[in-house]
Parts: sequence; structure tokens; C-alpha cells
Amino acid sequence: MSQHIEIEFKNMLTKEEYERFLMEFKIDEQQIFSQENHYFDTSDFSLKQHDSALRIRERGGFYEMTLKQPAAVGLLETNQVLSKEEAGLAIHTGKLPAGIIQNILEKKDIPFSSIEYFGSLLTKRVELAYKQGLLVLDYSSYLNTDDYEVEYEVENYQEGLQSFLALLAQFTIPFRHTENKIRRFYNQKFKLRDHKG
Repeated sequence: MSQHIEIEFKNMLTKEEYERFLMEFKIDEQQIFSQENHYFDTSDFSLKQHDSALRIRERGGFYEMTLKQPAAVGLLETNQVLSKEEAGLAIHTGKLPAGIIQNILEKKDIPFSSIEYFGSLLTKRVELAYKQGLLVLDYSSYLNTDDYEVEYEVENYQEGLQSFLALLAQFTIPFRHTENKIRRFYNQKFKLRDHKG
């Protein structure tokens, strides 16, 4: 189990802007890797109502369950490493493994047994050291949707924000209010559900 504060800035990109980043930073295919996020919540979205999110991330045969919760600055991330079997059981049956995340949620009166699997989002990702942080370029596919974004993960909020805004200005990309992946996933899920209804 590990916990840390995540401070990151993000901005949606057009496909052309994303490709320009790849060219400018001389990214080749070998630097791009895949990861899949599997999202969970209760049927009445108790986690979402607490501005929290729960996912299992699968990357290179490694599985990790992460609970994200609001913090004074950024998000508090609690991580729990899972076996392939634990992850498979959670994704296919909704049965999540016991541990620190269960303890945190049950203290918030969110019964672990009421959590359900909602679906997955596949990301092709590039990570680069940039100034004082980590620059991330993502191409994500989920629910018949593709999107592109740049993220910048830092330790210091103010320095990170200045560097991120300067980077967008350098690429003449406007700052766009950007929801995190799980919110984009749920927004699309609701849109498809409402459309069917």
C-alpha cells in the first residue's frame, strides 16, 4: 500500500496538436505503451458524489487498484497492488479485494460489497521528463470515443502551473478546462445511455 499527493495539470488536445507534440519531442513508437483503466463505483455513484474515483490499472502485466480522493492541493492517491487473479475477479464479478482501500471507503459509509464494475478505458501513453516534472501524452479510447490530452505531473503547484502554461503557449494551444479520464468516461456513458433511452 502506498499513498501520495498527486498534483497534475491537464489539457485536452486535438489530434493535430497531439501529433505535433509527438513530432516536437521526437517520440517513436517504442516509447508509446498501453495501459487500461477499469472503473468502479456504486450504482448511485457514491464515490463520484464524494469527488472520489476508484480504478484498477493494468499495465505490462502489473495490476494496481487506486482510490483518488480530494486533498487540500491535488488529489490523495491510495494504491494497492493486486495479483492478476484479484484484478480479474474484480473486473469480471465486481468482487474487489479486501485491504486499505476497503477500510477507507467503509469509514465513509460506502459498503465495499455495493461497488460495481462500469467499464474500461484504454490509453496509449508517452512519459517524458520535462523541467521539474513528468510530461504525459495520452491517446485514449473508450465507449466509441477517442480523445487526446497532455498532462504534467509535478511536486510544486505554482512552479508546475507556470511551466505548463508556458508549454501550452509555446505550442499555441489554448488552455481548456479538462475533466479527468474517469469523469470523461462517465459523461460519455451517460450520454450513450440517455441517447438509447
